[in-house]
Amino acid sequence: MAKYSQIADEIRKRILAGRYAVDHALPDQGKLAAEFETSRITIKKAIELLVVEGLVYSRQGSGTYVRKNALEMSKLDSKMDEYVGVTHQLADRSTITSQILHFDVRFPTDIEAEKLMLTKTQPVYAIDRLRLLSGEPFLIEHTIMPVEVIPNITKEILLNSIYHYIKGELGLKFGGANQHIRADKPNELDQKYLKCAQDDPVLEIDQVVYLTDGVPFEYSQTRHRYDQGDILVVTINSV
Repeated sequence: MAKYSQIADEIRKRILAGRYAVDHALPDQGKLAAEFETSRITIKKAIELLVVEGLVYSRQGSGTYVRKNALEMSKLDSKMDEYVGVTHQLADRSTITSQILHFDVRFPTDIEAEKLMLTKTQPVYAIDRLRLLSGEPFLIEHTIMPVEVIPNITKEILLNSIYHYIKGELGLKFGGANQHIRADKPNELDQKYLKCAQDDPVLEIDQVVYLTDGVPFEYSQTRHRYDQGDILVVTINSV
């Protein structure tokens, strides 16, 4: 196992044991480098692993802090160090198009503010899109994004790829995502837009997506038809 992975494991254990408390800063990288007898670069890579896992986040000029939901995130079996959107995932297989069902700017709900680490007065985009795979509906996306983090979203962007805009135009890099996946029965929107029968199963993915500095930029729920497309979850072990 790489040195930075070993260090990340030890810091993770300390977080779970309560040695590093929620909402408190970790020791700075210089102190950690001295303790583990390694370089600051190695410590930085270890911290980046924990950022992607959703255990910690960085505050510019202040340090690295333990997330409020760190214990919950530690129970997830699958963690990613790379994340891409639907358009990229299926680009080589099918034509992806979008239909905007709803788009506005408003203040976040309590749960949206918590997931995106916002105050109740920081505006967010509320976006509902129907995604079509070669002309056939296959998922509905309900997406919340902070205006301050992802500025200037337009309907033209929504009709194409939001992630292409974020990476290409804004120059931001994705760190990873925490996902909860469950089966559900179709609701009225599923039946209307996904053409689901009342007894058809629907797959729901609830996720928070992070930038490489640990800042969450998306809280979303996607609801998938059971018979259109598939979902591949890849766990990457960087050793």
